[in-house]
Amino acid sequence: MRNFLIGAILVLLVVFGVRYCENRDDEQDRLEADTSLLQEQIKNVGKLVVTEGTFSQVYSYKDSRKFYLDIFSARKKALIVVNATATVAYDLSKLETEIDEENKIVRILSIPEEEITINPEIKYYDVTQDYLNQFKAEDHNKIRKRIEASIRKKVDSSTLKSNAQNRLISELQKIYILTNTMGWTLEYKDQRFSNSEDLEEIKL
Repeated sequence: MRNFLIGAILVLLVVFGVRYCENRDDEQDRLEADTSLLQEQIKNVGKLVVTEGTFSQVYSYKDSRKFYLDIFSARKKALIVVNATATVAYDLSKLETEIDEENKIVRILSIPEEEITINPEIKYYDVTQDYLNQFKAEDHNKIRKRIEASIRKKVDSSTLKSNAQNRLISELQKIYILTNTMGWTLEYKDQRFSNSEDLEEIKL
């Protein structure tokens, strides 16, 4: 009887041991599957978020040069009309993430900086130039640089950047929804998000 009980206990231990190993393997397989799915879905989110705006402005350009002991002068001037398209973009393919399988945490390590692109369409009107002071390539380059600097200031003072940030956050919220649905946690700069609205307070 005693041998029978010992044998039964050994059989039970073996059965429970096998089942424990099977369950452990199943959990590891699920964890690896979840990790692969998260990596793939985060990669799919990685696209270019773009906000576009248009700006128009009229510039007056004048340049005067003196010759022969400042006795003679040569002038050139033009009226310049600019219609520019400006875009603010975030290239989310540069988003850096880390997956902590043990604690089921997806960490956003780095968010790419905004990229501002300005494409001005420049048209010249009422162009006058003296023979000794004509428009050259360097003049056009100087004018273009001034225009781009002016448009950049307008972008900074407009809602274009904030609109782009809102679109960026909406993309990050997709990552939160994905991780939350799978029972994982999203973290950025040691801040864990309990809901998607918390992402709106993220410091970029």
